[in-house]
Amino acid sequence: MSLDHPDPMTRLRYVVHRLRAPGGCPWDQEQTHETLIPHVLEEAYEVVDAIRSGDSAQICDELGDLLLQPVLHAEIAAGAGTFDLDAVATGLTEKLIRRHPHVFGDASASDSAAVLTQWDAIKRQEKGTQKEGLLHGVGGGLPALMRAQKLQKKAARVGFDWPDTAPVFEKIREEAAELEAALASGKAIEIEEELGDLLFSVVNLARKIGVESEAALAATNEKFVRRFHAVEQAITREGKKLEEATLQEMDAAWEAAKTVRQ
Repeated sequence: MSLDHPDPMTRLRYVVHRLRAPGGCPWDQEQTHETLIPHVLEEAYEVVDAIRSGDSAQICDELGDLLLQPVLHAEIAAGAGTFDLDAVATGLTEKLIRRHPHVFGDASASDSAAVLTQWDAIKRQEKGTQKEGLLHGVGGGLPALMRAQKLQKKAARVGFDWPDTAPVFEKIREEAAELEAALASGKAIEIEEELGDLLFSVVNLARKIGVESEAALAATNEKFVRRFHAVEQAITREGKKLEEATLQEMDAAWEAAKTVRQ
């Protein structure tokens, strides 16, 4: 391997190996699987942000940053003698073949739902989790909102699901009422539990209507940032600092910001 190798992946592996080798980069040499955890998460979210932007060049760039993570993890593992990038690629290839018997074997799957049901059954058989329950280990490392939707999808595949959205809305109203009662009681543990139940129900609605709850909330977060920035600008134009403005003034600026398509 060298910097001049014509194969892009081989060249990338050489660069990462060189960074980790004696005389390489001190930062790269210090990294472990554990220290890279926040970088894996950060790069994944930046890919999502790039995809939402619709900018192909940005998507390509961020996918490159994300690709660095498995290559770097594999280099760390290779140095410890546990596995390398070839082992990662081989394992993934074999897994894809095993879990797509309708493509590489004699099984059949007429639609995406059948594919997912088959995938789950094969996965559980591979991991020996048949006795540990359908939801064992599902989305353990995910943010809570994403994990909630993943758990609900998994349960829905075996028929544990509302037939339509009407009972989901009813459940949301029920959980909201229970949260109000908990707030009236002043018991912190009950309040937290009921708030969690309400959030879980809202995520269930998102799933039923085909919306990714994490993506929906992320978009709303960005919308809030844009509108609040507009509020800051409006208050500044009036010669005031944000801290000096009244709630009524900020509300008026907020309503004005809502009328502007952003």
